[in-house]
Amino acid sequence: MRLVWVGGRSLERNGADFSELRNEGYDDRYWCLAGCSMSPDRVLILDDDELILRALSRVLEGAGFSTRCCLTPGEAIVAMESDGPLVIISDYMMPEMDGITFLKHARERVPGAARILCTAAEDFKVALQAVNSGEVYRIISKPWHQQELLATVAQAAEAARLRRENERLTAEVQRQNGQLREMNVTLEEIVRQRTQALLEGLIAALDYRDAETQWHSRRVSLYARRLAQQLGIREPALTVIEHGALLHDIGKIGVRDRVLLKPGPLSPDEWTEMKRHVELGWALMQRVDYLRPASSIVLQHQERWDGTGYPGGLKYDQIVIGARIFHVVDTLDAITSDRPYRNARPFADARNEVIRCRGSQFDPDVVAAFLSVPSEEWERIRLDVETVAVLAPDLAERPPIPEHEDLALAPSTIIAPDA
Repeated sequence: MRLVWVGGRSLERNGADFSELRNEGYDDRYWCLAGCSMSPDRVLILDDDELILRALSRVLEGAGFSTRCCLTPGEAIVAMESDGPLVIISDYMMPEMDGITFLKHARERVPGAARILCTAAEDFKVALQAVNSGEVYRIISKPWHQQELLATVAQAAEAARLRRENERLTAEVQRQNGQLREMNVTLEEIVRQRTQALLEGLIAALDYRDAETQWHSRRVSLYARRLAQQLGIREPALTVIEHGALLHDIGKIGVRDRVLLKPGPLSPDEWTEMKRHVELGWALMQRVDYLRPASSIVLQHQERWDGTGYPGGLKYDQIVIGARIFHVVDTLDAITSDRPYRNARPFADARNEVIRCRGSQFDPDVVAAFLSVPSEEWERIRLDVETVAVLAPDLAERPPIPEHEDLALAPSTIIAPDA
């Protein structure tokens, strides 16, 4: 088995213990199994005494470190920026600048490097202040003890290596988190688009069944969003209110055609069935997580401010704000839209009706917000939906016609089979 010291020195042993190494003052933590191949750690040494430089370099290179020696702080600053050393060793007393000042520069330029101050005993008090201020990792006294020097440099190199690895892993985690955020945004957009397509499909199904109120749901959803904005409501509540208004009649899918499409008055039993559409709609939306927040609007869209509505007879603030908003815009759309039994009436009529029912059918605060929106805005929303309605037949998807069913390709003469 081969053991390698983290400083780089390698020894061959065949089953022998390493007690003699411990006796020399080496601690077990400075040894690791060979196989974790390690490139020599770079150490930058600064001292204005060339003999000391040579001595330090010889000791460290003998232990497997790669060294670069500098006689002046200016030379060392250039070297550290190009080499990116793992450990920086500096003398304290130097002519251009002292070692603490130099190591401050080193901290700014190579913050990941471990900084060691090599100083004589008379400089120790000043050097200790540098350690306490965080500028210096360790102090080595002159003259040094070789094992102590090597152990200190090895510890410093390991600490710097771990710090760099931690920074690398942190950066990698942040990069991956950024990728995950981008993926989540993409997935959320896909979910939004597919949900919107689902909503459009559900509303289309209602439109096909009840042509009398076709495009009503789209208009009131946009009206409701605008009125909610006027009340100071922001996302995500705006979208919840829009969805609730858009799907307010979704429960009518569960109402029989002979009841839903009956031209005359409903019987008591039929009226009971019709009123169940709010609960059916609520139950349907409970099954879709994305739509569940809007389900309470669907359930309460037939309640009234004074408590005379259905299904719960709720009143005042017991009714969710989205449903209170819907009550007003539903009346706006009902009065200003054509019906088989009457033509659309002007916006002023709708405005007067909303004012008349303020405090009975409608929340007074919601009515005040409604009246503060210029009538031109309500008309613009209506025109936008009508434009889509006009274009819808041309934009609608149609199933492909098999070639043998294409009338343009059908033979002009049909030959009857033999009798």
